[in-house]
Amino acid sequence: MVEPVVSLHGVHKAFNLGLPNETEVLHGIDLTLARGEFCAVMGPSGSGKSTLLNIVGLLDRPTSGSLRIGGKETRVLDERALTRLRGHNIGFIFQYHNLLAGFTAVENVMMPMLGDAGFLNEDMERRAAELLDNVGLERWRDSMVTQLSGGQQQRVAVARSLAMDPPLLLADEPTGNLDTKAADAVFELLQKANRERGMAILFVTHNPELARRCDRTIQVVDGQIQA
Repeated sequence: MVEPVVSLHGVHKAFNLGLPNETEVLHGIDLTLARGEFCAVMGPSGSGKSTLLNIVGLLDRPTSGSLRIGGKETRVLDERALTRLRGHNIGFIFQYHNLLAGFTAVENVMMPMLGDAGFLNEDMERRAAELLDNVGLERWRDSMVTQLSGGQQQRVAVARSLAMDPPLLLADEPTGNLDTKAADAVFELLQKANRERGMAILFVTHNPELARRCDRTIQVVDGQIQA
């Protein structure tokens, strides 16, 4: 049996533990994502979608429950091991692209590879350039990201998320700040990565039209996944 890319069982998340204002945000989440699956995540604001993505992305730890990434149980890992697992297994795209303003497009795409290896080499630059070509930014490789349009900046963010060729891609409303044409272009890039690279994708969106183009949609309401 093939191991799921990500598996959550009975995941709870509470904030301000032990304090009078302790609040549980996630209430027993069960979720499995297979390799190559494109899953939309929908739900009202404040329902727990971003908290769920932060936990799957190893940016936060669950209060209780099991989270397995690539077959590894994450609750037994220390911070160094979690960082390495995240770097090699998970790509991120955010609503606000989070690019480094003082760098060019190709330099931004190289950052995950630099962070992993600790040094630069020509192979990294070559791969970053190829990824930018794949998202239609060949002419803008050496442009400062502040000179690019919002849609172009989000394309750079897509290319950066693919730099380590991760099996799992997390996209937190990546089209939320784009016009319809740019949003569709970014979504098509995600579909291409899903088809050609076999990446599993969790795609948080408020756009029902885009959600319908995914393999399946889960609804998060009040910290629970609705059946």
